[in-house]
Amino acid sequence: MKPDILFENDQLVVLNKPSGLLSIPDRFGKEVSLKDLLKQKYGEIFTVHRLDKDTSGVIVFAKSDDAHKQLSQLFEGREVEKYYLGLVVGNLINESDRIEAPIMEHPGKNGSMIIHEKGKPSVTDYEILENFRYYAWLKFQIHTGRTHQIRLHMKHIGHSIICDELYGDGKPLLLSAFKKKFKLSKASEEERPILSRLALHSWKLKFTLNGEQFDLEAEPPKDLRAVLQQLRKWNSVKI
Repeated sequence: MKPDILFENDQLVVLNKPSGLLSIPDRFGKEVSLKDLLKQKYGEIFTVHRLDKDTSGVIVFAKSDDAHKQLSQLFEGREVEKYYLGLVVGNLINESDRIEAPIMEHPGKNGSMIIHEKGKPSVTDYEILENFRYYAWLKFQIHTGRTHQIRLHMKHIGHSIICDELYGDGKPLLLSAFKKKFKLSKASEEERPILSRLALHSWKLKFTLNGEQFDLEAEPPKDLRAVLQQLRKWNSVKI
């Protein structure tokens, strides 16, 4: 799970985080995090924002206290454009839409969130990039940065992210789920999933720091590209 460095200068480092790697240490401290790896490389490193463990894609860390303050202000002031890509269950009625539903921590379930009128304002825009028979590939722009925001908002409208264990059914994606006349090879006792991790990817970040414009992008990783290829082949919507 080696993260790729997309860009770095004396102020910040931008990485493409693989799915399955923590952004920062959790409260148990048993797993290696991306921040731990960066500390080994750079010594001092500062958290600006975070991605869920199973979400892949663009993430920024600051290299100095000053850069940390500036970047944190940009994120908190909603001056960063944040785009994600994700595969969801089902077909949506609207080609694009805005979801506005307040989010708060679940009072009885550690680590999960709920939609509640007492929650913090949360805004997600989505746009359908590709429709398949049973699934849809979406682009998201989040205007707030709540924990699990996209995942919870998509559950809220009835189209959970594929392989979401918290807000969906958590089941891995099997080729047999959408390929007609699927046959298991004689050498295999059971079917191997074509995807078993959360189908959500941090795609682009755009912001201006000290007069310099940053447009940072990480293309979807190999596993998501392979799933899309199979869906285009076997699950396309015929017009």
